[in-house]
Amino acid sequence: MPSKHGNEFVVLGAGVIGLSSALALREAYPSSAITVVAKHFPGDRSIDYTSPWAGANWSSMATDNGPLEGYDRVTFNRFAKMVDEGLGDVVGVGRMGLRAVFDAEIEQVNVLSQGTGKIWYEELVGGMRFLEERELPQGAVFGLDFKSTFRLNTQVYLNWLQQQAIEKGIKTVRRHYPSIKAILEDYPSTTALVNCSALGSLHLEDVKDTNLYPTRGQTILVAEPKVPIERMYLRTPKRVDPTVAYVFPRPNGGGVILGGSRQDNDWSAEPDMSLAQTIMQRCCSLCPELGKPEDLQVISHNVGLRPSRKGGPRIEVERWADGTPVVHNYGHAGAGYQSSWGTAERVVELVGKALEKKARL
Repeated sequence: MPSKHGNEFVVLGAGVIGLSSALALREAYPSSAITVVAKHFPGDRSIDYTSPWAGANWSSMATDNGPLEGYDRVTFNRFAKMVDEGLGDVVGVGRMGLRAVFDAEIEQVNVLSQGTGKIWYEELVGGMRFLEERELPQGAVFGLDFKSTFRLNTQVYLNWLQQQAIEKGIKTVRRHYPSIKAILEDYPSTTALVNCSALGSLHLEDVKDTNLYPTRGQTILVAEPKVPIERMYLRTPKRVDPTVAYVFPRPNGGGVILGGSRQDNDWSAEPDMSLAQTIMQRCCSLCPELGKPEDLQVISHNVGLRPSRKGGPRIEVERWADGTPVVHNYGHAGAGYQSSWGTAERVVELVGKALEKKARL
């Protein structure tokens, strides 16, 4: 085994994936130098920086009966540990039930795992209950109540990740790089580089992953209604659909996020106000506590670009021309938060294997 001392790691990207990966590396390599380089950091509000715009909650979209489900499971357990240890308010993570309503039969909505035909996370969320017909909104085919999952205040959570990185001796550098090569020229002692650049990997000169594409999402942040919202809500024809509606109350006075939309290959950063009206109508119909659309106190209209990728996320190691291992961890689409700690653990595994291989050379 290579020594865990004397390594120098560079992480490209400071979204939820990049910061989680850096912290996972710190846990595994407590004495190594770690630097996060990025154009944007928590607090920035740019269309090029995806993480602040997320919903966000834990509601797995994985059905592979394999690694994607595994990443989500690891992250669920990590969130549970944070909350159980009393860190929920500090971190911006809170437990809450979720009511998911579907407009097609269960076999058609992509929630059943391949090979098992079951919803893999039923036990994880403390059980599920099928809604009775009288509980379903008009036109819905079936619905599920998840007993307990997680919601996140993305502003608080991202700031916490960055603060953790700083406290644990991870250096942060704000700089834009056109290529992996340019980073390695500035950091010639790099033991391994972790590429968490999301949609940026479409534009990096020596990556140019054309399997990447933006999936535009639009949400509305509204004030908390006077009637407390007791659960999260989701309604959709299938698990991933352009017409999805969701209501996610955020912890720590974070308001309520109303969504959403999924517009593939749309780079527009401007809010569509007609779509915003549709979102508010759908969400008020779904969540009675919100009242009528005209009752909502709108705080902001938000647009973000999910880093979608044909074939799913790219989490693999590549040996660069100079021999440096480059571990890619991007392309999580709308599953960034809920898969973040699982994919970060996978990064650590791949870095370890790369260093073992390098030591044998």
